[in-house]
Amino acid sequence: MSTASTASSWSSSTSIASSSSKPKCKWLREPTKHRSRRTKMKTCLVVDDSSVVRKIARRILEGLEFQVTEAEDGSKALEICQRQLPDAVLLDWNMPVMDGFEFMGHMRRLPGGDQPKVVFCTTENNVAHIAQALSGGANEYIMKPFDKDIIADKFAEVGLIPVGQAMV
Repeated sequence: MSTASTASSWSSSTSIASSSSKPKCKWLREPTKHRSRRTKMKTCLVVDDSSVVRKIARRILEGLEFQVTEAEDGSKALEICQRQLPDAVLLDWNMPVMDGFEFMGHMRRLPGGDQPKVVFCTTENNVAHIAQALSGGANEYIMKPFDKDIIADKFAEVGLIPVGQAMV
């Protein structure tokens, strides 16, 4: 193709994009939106007295692109939340010093404490416990043992990750 025909071809394609009729391609109609290559990762606080459970949860959550912080009891978790509230809390019920339900009550009373999504993750399968957790401010409830699919599904249900990400 000669230089003249290339220039002519280019000029016709640009005139189509700049003409008054709407082009069929969306990318020709709308300006490009530039996104930062480094998007802010969501944060999750994993609160459990078992280091094994925290380690497993960390691996799963990091795989779901969360920045993870750990606490071994509700008291330490509350100290973390007083400095910076996470986007999500994966919370055990039975722990020494301060249990998960007591921690959640304190956290919910902090400025902005109504924002984090709380998912209880416990061996307590009593319907009364589940009802107490949900009425006390938890967004969801999962049973131990858990796996990536269970956590991803619950996090998608509460809007922490896109539904499609839970299926990967």
